[in-house]
Amino acid sequence: MTKLRQRVADAAETALSRQKYVAPVELLSALGWLPSPRVDEWRSGRVPHLEQAVPVDADKLVDAVRHLHAWAAERGLLPSETAYVARTRDARELRFTAGGDERVEALFRTHWMSPELTPKRLESLRARQNKAPDLTVSPADQAWTCADCGTRADAGEFQLVEDAGPLCLECADFDHLVFLPSGDAALSRRAKKESTLCVLVVRFNRRRKRYERRGILVEPAALERAEEQCFADEDLRARRRVRDAERRAGQDVEFQSRFAAEIVRRFPGCPTPRARAIAEHAATRGSGRVGRSAEGRALGEDAVRAAVVASVRHLDTDYDELLMSGVPRALARERIRADIDRVLLGWESAA
Repeated sequence: MTKLRQRVADAAETALSRQKYVAPVELLSALGWLPSPRVDEWRSGRVPHLEQAVPVDADKLVDAVRHLHAWAAERGLLPSETAYVARTRDARELRFTAGGDERVEALFRTHWMSPELTPKRLESLRARQNKAPDLTVSPADQAWTCADCGTRADAGEFQLVEDAGPLCLECADFDHLVFLPSGDAALSRRAKKESTLCVLVVRFNRRRKRYERRGILVEPAALERAEEQCFADEDLRARRRVRDAERRAGQDVEFQSRFAAEIVRRFPGCPTPRARAIAEHAATRGSGRVGRSAEGRALGEDAVRAAVVASVRHLDTDYDELLMSGVPRALARERIRADIDRVLLGWESAA
């Protein structure tokens, strides 16, 4: 088995165990070829084809997808061709390769489903994957000019970015909508359902290197109806939130326990209280830390090791003192690398 084929198989196995299906685009991200921001640019129609967004040549890209199909056939997975349309007003079909050969394009559109899925779950999953993506706008980071009307806009004002450049809400035909910030899931869900047109508001998080939801644009009348509905059942939803919080807390405790057990299994010399502390820190819900990543929730080797390394870096080395004294982050990490390796080696080799 070639190195690439093995990498594809490993990434596909992880995806299948986590979500019961494997999608080629997600596989390319798992291989490290397709960062999340580039996926968003492609889905938003700002990249002509996916091939342009990856740092490998076309042959290697296609080879990876062919390896996925071969692996899926060996595992007896169910093929499901999925529609890929751009997150643009014209909902154009997205392209994967520069050549646009239909047989190759079909390889990228094919998702592979677990045969363990029930018919109802399989139908629901296919419907979700074929659902047209939401239109999106984002607040500008700096002053900008509308590509259509030429109006100068300030930083923070919403823009729709399309082929010709950023458009103001009036030129995008969204100026009749009102902004509903994130924070109240029930209100957002009901407003979206009531509104004929709904636009997602996202902003790029530079630290996490991904787009994050900031709210939605909906029709004013739809927002009023949604507010009335939420007011009518406020007490019921409050009781449900309490129950959901208790359920999630129980799930978090169970997951952190499994995460700690995996740390001890991989690093037998790590004291059990320390392993529990690492797991609680890395797997805190909503923290964005490695334990809450897809690989972390699957207890992947790299995620578990990254959590342990982070703990050792801050608690067993002079890393924090170096940063406080003005040493650049990269240089500080280089200086304490041997200390981290020594601690990890001791924990790994302990009987």
